[in-house]
Amino acid sequence: MASSPLRLNNKAERLAQLTSARQRRFMLSRLMAGRAWNWWWLLSLPMLGFLTLPLVALLLRVPLERLWANLHLPMVYQAIGLSLRSSAMATGITILCGTPLAYLMARQQFPLKRAIDTLIDLPTVLPPAVAGVALLMTFGRRGLVGGFLEDWGIQIAFTQAAVVMAQIFVAAPLYLKSAIIGFAEVDRELEQAAGLDGANEWQVFRRLTVPLSRRALLTGVVMTWARALGEFGATIIFAGNFPGRTQTMPLAIYLGFELDLNVALTLSLILMGFSFLTLILIKNFFQQA
Repeated sequence: MASSPLRLNNKAERLAQLTSARQRRFMLSRLMAGRAWNWWWLLSLPMLGFLTLPLVALLLRVPLERLWANLHLPMVYQAIGLSLRSSAMATGITILCGTPLAYLMARQQFPLKRAIDTLIDLPTVLPPAVAGVALLMTFGRRGLVGGFLEDWGIQIAFTQAAVVMAQIFVAAPLYLKSAIIGFAEVDRELEQAAGLDGANEWQVFRRLTVPLSRRALLTGVVMTWARALGEFGATIIFAGNFPGRTQTMPLAIYLGFELDLNVALTLSLILMGFSFLTLILIKNFFQQA
């Protein structure tokens, strides 16, 4: 039976009222969201300004011509060269020696695993000065291991080797934790299928596990390098602050405040640039992955 015209009109009116109510609610929600957005911006300004203004002040304090002139100072280019070499070595050693440990932590269950995991995390929360003292008590001339090395004519403390070791101790946990997460997220069934197809354990790791976890591994590598580049506390205690020998960029900044403020400002700006580029690379990599 067909609906009467009166009933159709009533339905049309109710539908119009419902649509109008929905539109009003939508417009009201948009209006409230806009007001809330403005309030959140207003409340965010103090922290945003606190984080931004010091960086802007550093940029304004070092003109481009002065920056270029300071780069030719021996103290500056020696510190830059040592920092780049030592951080690259620290990152490479961390990858070589840390990858097996990360894979073990991600794939095996064994006694004291939680204790080892805590030891891996400890350098990230340990004050760098404490790390430097611990390294000195271990590898110094009268240290736990350094005493034996001294008998063989090997000295580690206050050398460039000490710079690299301090950077590894402080920065390696960043790579280890990232690699552990990456290895743990790889589907074990894929690895088992590759094993059934005839691949040995090393082939599975190299051709399947590493490519599938490359996102986490590369993130850990970049963060480890950036942390090693900026290491200060453990280095100054374990390696000393000798220009041209153990003086990295952070140590040169520290000494620059006593001798030449322009050197400290120049190196601070360079380190800030390195840090900014590191974060940009990581964020772009995550977006493209």
